[in-house]
Amino acid sequence: MFAIVRTGGKQYRVAAGDKIAVEKLPGEAGDTVTLDDVLLAGDGGEIKDSKGLAVSAEIIAQERSEKVVVFKKRRRHNYRRKQGHRQSLTLLRITAVGADKAPKKAAAKKADAKPVATEAPKKEAAKKAPAKKSEAKKADSKPAAKKADAKPATKKPAAKKADAKPAAKKAAPKKAAAKKTTKKDS
Repeated sequence: MFAIVRTGGKQYRVAAGDKIAVEKLPGEAGDTVTLDDVLLAGDGGEIKDSKGLAVSAEIIAQERSEKVVVFKKRRRHNYRRKQGHRQSLTLLRITAVGADKAPKKAAAKKADAKPVATEAPKKEAAKKAPAKKSEAKKADSKPAAKKADAKPATKKPAAKKADAKPAAKKAAPKKAAAKKTTKKDS
């Protein structure tokens, strides 16, 4: 069975056992990742419904791709810029194609149920916390007084911006046009 999945803004055709390099995904080597955005699924020449399908994969490594050199030039203007780039990639090994999402949602519901049970003791602790906060405020007020006695902070002049435009020059006053005399006139 194969599937077409979308991750990192790109689409990949995958089958069980394939190794692919995708845009960086969170996780370490050995972690399992589920790719839920299945666009198309099929088996041989048949196309199957992709609703409820997911692709599970194992992270092999977190690597970087080969260097790409970016060179910009404008001829006759002495303008040259050279820059390199290495994209971060995650290497994946596809373990299963077509696993249902439903069992994972049920597990997520169980996980959500546990925090609800632990929220009740947190609320009791929160009720006790305001009394402690008032004591903390009293303790904080003393160092604040000491800070007030300290030297006042002096303001430093703002640094000039490198991108700031220079002030516009004033236009020169217009001079009265003097009548030119030529040798022929005299």
